[in-house]
Order: sequence, then C-alpha cells, then structure tokens
Amino acid sequence: MTCLRLGKVRSFLVALCVWMASGRRPRTKRNLLIASACLIYASFVVMQGDVLSQDRVFESGYKRDGAPVRLLPSTFPEGERQQDNSTYNPNVVYMTFRSKRRRPANIRGTVRPKIRKKRSAKRNQAVQENDADLLTSQRNMLMLSLQADQRLRATDSTATLNFTRGKLNVNLTTFQSAGEGKSNVAASNIRIYSESAPLWFTKQDIAAMRFLADSSIVRIQRVPQPGHPSLVLFEGVGSDHHSLIPGEGNPMPMDLTKVPGCRQRCGVLKRPVDVSEVFAFHLDRILGLNRSLPAVVRMIHFAKDDLPRPVILWDASLSMADNGTQSAVKLNWMSYQQSLKWKCWVHGKVPKPDWSCTDIHHYEWCKLALFDFLLQVYNRLDRNCCGFRPRKQDTCVRNGLKMKCDNQESIDLVHIVYREHDHRHLVFVDNKGYFDRNEDNLNFKVLEGITEFPESAVSVLKNGLLRERLLQSLFLDKLYWESQGGRRGIEKLIDVIERRAMIFLTYINAHGFKVLPMNE
Repeated sequence: MTCLRLGKVRSFLVALCVWMASGRRPRTKRNLLIASACLIYASFVVMQGDVLSQDRVFESGYKRDGAPVRLLPSTFPEGERQQDNSTYNPNVVYMTFRSKRRRPANIRGTVRPKIRKKRSAKRNQAVQENDADLLTSQRNMLMLSLQADQRLRATDSTATLNFTRGKLNVNLTTFQSAGEGKSNVAASNIRIYSESAPLWFTKQDIAAMRFLADSSIVRIQRVPQPGHPSLVLFEGVGSDHHSLIPGEGNPMPMDLTKVPGCRQRCGVLKRPVDVSEVFAFHLDRILGLNRSLPAVVRMIHFAKDDLPRPVILWDASLSMADNGTQSAVKLNWMSYQQSLKWKCWVHGKVPKPDWSCTDIHHYEWCKLALFDFLLQVYNRLDRNCCGFRPRKQDTCVRNGLKMKCDNQESIDLVHIVYREHDHRHLVFVDNKGYFDRNEDNLNFKVLEGITEFPESAVSVLKNGLLRERLLQSLFLDKLYWESQGGRRGIEKLIDVIERRAMIFLTYINAHGFKVLPMNE
C-alpha cells in the first residue's frame, strides 16, 4: 500500500513539473517552480522512509535493536485493549497532502497583448494630404490626356477614371452639353466628371451654373432698391447658351432691357456671409421643388476682402414691387392663414373674393414652408422672429422687430415673388439659411397652417438618400466645396439638415398631415 501511494505521488509531481516547464513563463520563474517541486518531492521521499520504518516496526513488534514495542494505552481504540497488555497492531491511517491553491495565471505575462498603433492627428492629416495629392495628380493626368487627344475624339469624351471617396463615387469623364464643345474643361469651376449631370439638374441649370462660375466679367453696376440696399450686378460674357432662366416648361427669354446697362447675361453679387444660398439652391433641386434661382460661389478679385462670394442668376422676369416687403403681393399673417384654410386654386377651384386668396397656388405655400423649415429661413414668413429665440446678430433684433410680436396678425410677409408670366408659382429668393440653430430652438411658426406637403420632397427625406445626393450635387461647385472645408465641412452641414429632416418627419406623422403629389 505504501509503495502504491508513493508511486501516485511521484507521478503527480512529475506531471506537475512537466506542466510547469511547458507554460509560457519567464525562464527564472520557471526554474524556480521546478526547483520547488523537486524539493517537495525530496522531502516527501524522506518522510516516506520514516513512515516505512515505523510500519515495519509495528508489523514485527520489535525495534531495530530487538526490544519489544510498548504502546501507550491511549493509542488503543475503545473496547479493543487486550487484557495481557501484549502488543497491538493498530489500523493503518493514510495521510493525504493537499497542495496549496495555485494562483491564476498571469495573463499579461503569458499572453502578449497585441500592440495597437494609435495614429496621431498629424499622421491622419498627412494621410489625408497624401490622398488629396493622389486625387489631384490623377485629375491632372486625366486632363493632360484629354487635351492631347482632343482633336482625335468626338464631342463626348470616353476616357474614364473611377475612384471612391467614402460614399461618394465619381466617374471622371468630361461632360459636354450642346454648345460646350469648345469650352475649357480644366479651367471650369463647375466640375462635372460624369457622362451626364445629376438628374435633378436641367440643361438650363447647368448652363446657368457655368455662366455664373466661368464667364468673363465685363461690367459691374448697381441697381437701386427703394428702402433697401442696392443690388450689385455683374455682366458676363461666356459661351453662347440657350435661355438661363429655369422655369416651368419652356422658359421665357430674358428681357434685358429692364436692367440698365445689362446687355448680356447678368448675375447678382452677394455678401460672403450669404454663402448658404448656394446650399439652398442644391437642396431645392434635390427635393424636386425647383423654385430657387441658380447660385454658385465665385472669387471676385477686385473686391477688397478677396473672399469667395455667392453669385445668383439675375432673372429680369421677376415681379418685385417697390415696397417695404419686396413682394409681388401684399399679404399679412392673418390673410395668409385664412387663404391656407380655403386651399386656393387646388384642383382648379376658383376662390371667392372673401377668401383672401391671391393668384398663388396653395401647393406653393406647402413647398415654401418645408423649404424654409429645413434651412430655418425666417425672413419670409416670420420676419419679426416670433417663432424662436433670436440672437443679437439676427436682422429682426438689429432692426427692433422682435418687440412687435404682440400683434402678429398684422405682420406682413416678405419676398413673396413670382414671374410676370406665371403668377401661380413662387420663386424663392434671398434663401439665406442658418445651420447654427439648435434643435430645441427651431422655428415651427413657418409650418403653421400647412397640413399638406409635397410627396417628392418627403420621399427624399424618408428614403435615406439625402446625404448621398447632397454630396454629389455640392461637389460640382468646386469653390463652394473648398470654402466650406472640403468634405468634412460639407458633412457637418448635411448632419444639421438630416436632423431637421427627422424632426420634420416626426412632426407630420404626429399630426397626421397628408403627403400629396404636387405637380400643378
């Protein structure tokens, strides 16, 4: 029995030594564990030798020197003590050694963690600059190849170069519409690198954008406006295009005789702080409203500040009265709300004289309210800033209009404009939006009284394609893209519009408002 027990202990200690030697540990710690195991094994062997000698003595009843062994009475079990005090062979008691509880493995010492490379801000900036340099070199190589083969190619270019920038996919091919075969593609600030322009732009839109961005300025003039700052117009000379006025159906030709000195096509120079009107133009086209005038960003080198400025296409057919509201019709808030209840001109319904209706179709107000809410334009429907908390730099506060919100029914609407040949449809002018308005301070007053919204615009907001289309559209205007900080800056602007779109969709769902096709 003792030999069997010694063999088991020996096997256990050998297995323990093998296990300690096979682990991933520092060499010094491993040697120390093996030495400790050997020491324990040696002490156990010595102790087993003493136990064997004692067992042999008990089995024989004599000591090594031949003297008999006398056991103490207390060592006898109760009831088993012999009467003659002779020797007694007690029961064998087996002893088991419990090893100390081993500590859990040091994971940091046994398994080396993966070293994660942390890129610093400078490294990220260097990577972005390398990507930008690579993209620029690719474009330059493409332009050189196009110029070298210009005489051998037809009007439409076939050389392509595909690249992907995040979610924005651009197919680098030159786009040349009718009449643009002689234009210098490399010098254009409107970069259309695909076989066709985005579907939400018409040929008139592309022609107007190219004129505003690339035409040679031959004259600058001021057009006075009674009670308002005068407009600064520039007369440009570019390639011969068709009419630049985007209208309903076939646009009417421009009557340039109404503009003193504007013998060619003209554009309106705006302030650098009005650059959001360019974003408004692209958003208008993507939503399918088609009510704003084309706008791009252009560098005016003779300006003192030498900053990129938005330029808007001048439309001489707009009917603007010389009054304080610069509107084609005089309409206050009370009469406006009353006309919304009667839904003037819907399905050809002729309004009655006491309905306070104008020549403007009811659906135009629905489109205008949606457009102004997404951009938070307040100077049309809420010129006194009664629907939100304005800041000191807002026009209503600077002009003292915020103090006149007690009688809101008498507040006039501003910039309600239509074309002289089309009184049913509005034209959105002065579309300066505000992207720094918090979600808890949005102006819902511009939506008051509107219970129907255009299906084309709401579907764009719901299908999740707004960001992708805005990126594709705004990428066309090179100077605007760069002036807003590239893609990173554009993404921040789109984030604001997307959050407002979600709030708008929640608003119409909570009130159960209708979404209708508004093609009239």
